[in-house]
Amino acid sequence: MMLQLHSSPSERDQVIETMITLTHLSNLNRAIVAGQGSTELYLALRRRGLVRIALPSMFRLRNGRCAVGLINVETSLAEFELSLAQIAPSLGVAATIAVLIKSRESGLALKIRKSLEQLGFRIEAGVRCQQGLVLSGHRQGFFQMEHAA
Repeated sequence: MMLQLHSSPSERDQVIETMITLTHLSNLNRAIVAGQGSTELYLALRRRGLVRIALPSMFRLRNGRCAVGLINVETSLAEFELSLAQIAPSLGVAATIAVLIKSRESGLALKIRKSLEQLGFRIEAGVRCQQGLVLSGHRQGFFQMEHAA
């Protein structure tokens, strides 16, 4: 996330609240966090009492155990794709994702949207905040659809 030291606490809180709200994240959900500043986001979520949060570096959650994925993109599509590759094996067939896009690179949000749609995510919201744009999407039964085709 854009949770950098030069960000004010209110800006960090706004991003965290937006991501929690858009993904409906609660203690009932397992979530995985990736991208620049993911450790800071992980710690901020833990401080809020969300304990079923993981980083890809902590351990490998496989077989779709996570209901929520949170990604921070600071600079490029390649950065997003790397972060997505880190968490994709951990996301369930009915997963929700939120991506904070800090970069002002022309067309980056549309490229990220297209990548998510190719993975079966239906984009549900795009919310501007002080630190960038948060895109959220949900997929339902993606692997079932993929095998039926």
